[in-house]
Amino acid sequence: MKTLIAAYSGVLRGTGSSILSALQDLFSVTWLNRSKVEKQLQVISVLQWVLSFLVLGVACTVILMYTFCTDCWLIAVLYFTWLVFDWNTPKKGGRRSQWVRNWAVWRYFRDYFPIQLVKTHNLLTTRNYIFGYHPHGIMGLGAFCNFSTEATEVSKKFPGIRPYLATLAGNFRMPVLREYLMSGGICPVNRDTIDYLLSKNGSGNAIIIVVGGAAESLSSMPGKNAVTLRNRKGFVKLALRHGADLVPTYSFGENEVYKQVIFEEGSWGRWVQKKFQKYIGFAPCIFHGRGLFSSDTWGLVPYSKPITTVVGEPITIPKLEHPTQQDIDLYHAMYMEALVKLFDKHKTSFGLPETEVLEVN
Repeated sequence: MKTLIAAYSGVLRGTGSSILSALQDLFSVTWLNRSKVEKQLQVISVLQWVLSFLVLGVACTVILMYTFCTDCWLIAVLYFTWLVFDWNTPKKGGRRSQWVRNWAVWRYFRDYFPIQLVKTHNLLTTRNYIFGYHPHGIMGLGAFCNFSTEATEVSKKFPGIRPYLATLAGNFRMPVLREYLMSGGICPVNRDTIDYLLSKNGSGNAIIIVVGGAAESLSSMPGKNAVTLRNRKGFVKLALRHGADLVPTYSFGENEVYKQVIFEEGSWGRWVQKKFQKYIGFAPCIFHGRGLFSSDTWGLVPYSKPITTVVGEPITIPKLEHPTQQDIDLYHAMYMEALVKLFDKHKTSFGLPETEVLEVN
């Protein structure tokens, strides 16, 4: 209002400089408001994914069960029937939707942190790949944005490669959530699914496995670069059985976006987490980010810290139908060495000191 009054007074005085100054003030205010709107849209886009990750599956299951007891029971019956017939679709790579992967909401999601995808080498479309993604962080936000959406243009950077982000199989037993995940090219992280994608789905497939899993998420904290890898060899065995090349991938900043309460080994809190991990497949974490309207309050919105995912050089893997433990150990050691080299080569480019060491557990 003040800027409009200033412009009007400038006209009355007949001074062009006053009009120009008033218009500049008006446009600066408009731009400021637009900037705020952009930031709020970014926050909302991130929050919707966080809430989907945490509660969508459970909420939709409860709603479906409740619908059976209402006049809308036929809707629930029809969806349940569809679920039965469609039960094995996730194991065959799901039902990805380029439309969903290109939603504008994912670009707001990307820009909130921001998230970048860095390509270091070309990938042949005549080969299949297993990407080892590190570290897990609390929610693997970099993995989701880079490989389950087109926000960072993964399909343009790796033309002819179809990425499949692998996650807990239990997520695909929950109504609606399963459809949402499959639309982004997310699949269950189990042997049946990976065997299918690497043997019956042609070439050019890239399965992204967050190797550290729930165990790694328990040690996720800002300022810490540590991976759970030393005894994780199942993905190497799968790569050998199918002759799929291994691609080390490190996400700088993944651990910076949430703070969590770390329970010491032997404490009751860590005991509960390990029991959940053993019997359910995930470990509950006590974590927090910022609030919805202010970065000075606690909430579920992650902190806006840059996440840069660097995709390393593929390691050529021979196809061995029955790999020995010696074979597995050999290529596992090669993978660990390649991951450490990737970290050391790029760490200073993303704000880490030259002295920073990647902790491999």
